[in-house]
Amino acid sequence: MQIENIQRYIGADVSKDRVKDDFYSTPQYAVQALLQQETFDGNIWECACGDGALSKILKKNNYNVHSSDLIDRGYGETGIDFLLTNRKADNIITNPPFKLANEFTLKAFDITKNKIAMFHKLSYLEGAKRQEQIFKKKYLKNVYVFSKRVTFEKHLGKKGSGMLAFAWFVYDMQYQGLPTLNWI
Repeated sequence: MQIENIQRYIGADVSKDRVKDDFYSTPQYAVQALLQQETFDGNIWECACGDGALSKILKKNNYNVHSSDLIDRGYGETGIDFLLTNRKADNIITNPPFKLANEFTLKAFDITKNKIAMFHKLSYLEGAKRQEQIFKKKYLKNVYVFSKRVTFEKHLGKKGSGMLAFAWFVYDMQYQGLPTLNWI
């Protein structure tokens, strides 16, 4: 049992019920928590919009949002591979596929004018490669750690268990410094 818990913690699909294409819809309260901490000037691109959960909250908060995804889940412009696009945005806010978190962050650096907010596992702070490629750029301004574990709907008729710690990683393309850590 202890080995299984360790495997779950690192993201292994122990129960073989991992959602296809790494799709986990962002809970409404997680988006609201970000918006209580940060404001975004200009348009926002939600580039992994899935079923529109994150985009809908942004729009309810009067943001101009463009929503796209590679896979059609019934919302936004579909068939758009974010990693291959040259589209520019003032801001990007997204919950990227966990297995492509680095690639999404690096791509966002190239095409974003103002801020980037990425919803990642807290363990995203670890890793020598990530340190070299992402954190040494010094754009990371704020990390907002959820004090309560985030629970995802798994689209399989049941809720996830909330076993992993998550945070919003907010990068500011005009910032050069060390990040601030806060809890939400």
